[in-house]
Amino acid sequence: MKSIHARLLEKGVIMPDPAQVFIAKDVSPDNIEKDVTLYPGCRISGSGTLLLSGSQVGEEGPVVMENVCTGRHVHLKGGFFKDAVFLEGAKAGNGSHVRGGSILEESASIAHSVGLKQTILFPWVTLGSLINFCDILMTGGTGPQDHSEVGSSYIHFNFTPDQDKATASLLGDVPSGVMLDKAPIFLGGQGGLVGPCRLAFGTVVAAGTLQRKDELRENRLIFGSSLRGGNVERSAGHYPGLRRILDHNFTYIANLHALEQWYRHVRGKLISPRFPEKLHHALLQQVKSAISERIKRLRQLKEKLAASARVSCFERNSLHSLWMEKADAVCLLLSEDEKQSKNETVLHFKKRFFDNFIFEKDYLSTLASLNTEQRDAGRRWLYSITEKRAGEAWAALTF
Repeated sequence: MKSIHARLLEKGVIMPDPAQVFIAKDVSPDNIEKDVTLYPGCRISGSGTLLLSGSQVGEEGPVVMENVCTGRHVHLKGGFFKDAVFLEGAKAGNGSHVRGGSILEESASIAHSVGLKQTILFPWVTLGSLINFCDILMTGGTGPQDHSEVGSSYIHFNFTPDQDKATASLLGDVPSGVMLDKAPIFLGGQGGLVGPCRLAFGTVVAAGTLQRKDELRENRLIFGSSLRGGNVERSAGHYPGLRRILDHNFTYIANLHALEQWYRHVRGKLISPRFPEKLHHALLQQVKSAISERIKRLRQLKEKLAASARVSCFERNSLHSLWMEKADAVCLLLSEDEKQSKNETVLHFKKRFFDNFIFEKDYLSTLASLNTEQRDAGRRWLYSITEKRAGEAWAALTF
């Protein structure tokens, strides 16, 4: 029986030095297409691995890859990649560290030494070098010359002093972001974003700025220095900003449900050799993983509150007490699959969007062909999902 290396070389996979490429037994040769290039120093494993034609792995340095799916012409130049999906034309520089729940959509790119986990980047979003950008969804931009960007040496702060990660940040949003017609977001280098945070389309945060507050108005320039010095008593587990934390998490999860519907009903109609069913399935699984991660973090937030030394100080019927009492019910509600929805508003706008929808040869050209009325109907369909899901969560918590 031929070795996996021999079978891949025979079908047209390019390996300049096959002896220096390790491919585990659980990798299916059928999931690595011809014209994929595997440079020396690659270690590939995982039954979920899928590499489409034209992709290159390890061109700048060694690569460790496990259960990674790539579309066509993806460049993973060096680093560690696990349980992530890269769509056509996405790029990751040497020293990348990309983990579960991460999606880089078409032509999104990260330069060298970037860490991602539970990160979703929409088409053309570009990250510089030396960046930690976990637990975040970034949208915005209209094309390769007009895209959202994060400058080098940027950090998304996603771990609190109370040791929780209910901190996912939403830059732009899914309903408008998927239409690829909104102003890009720019985060200047040598800066940071304290999660959870929301920024609107067109936001520009000047280099060196530590962004702590939301900005929901579009097209704003934000600049500023660090906090004024101080030294005050701190009470662990108090969570004075609990309402904002919950609101941001409910909104983030609602946007993930909208994204899942978009992937299912729009990308699902574009199955082809350049976007096969296996890649579509991997995308849907990533979104489900992202929803599960956020719900897990909300449950942990409840546990942190319950374990707090201040738990006896929470007033009855306060938001803190309500969350400890009803968190499980709210999380169960947020985890329910949107495809089961029979909400008339959602179905009405969805029908309007698809009535005159024309599917082109690929995803980006399909979106480029949409007219203003179609984009508006699509936005309203997806916003009806996000508003419904977040509203249901608040209703379950407060009534």
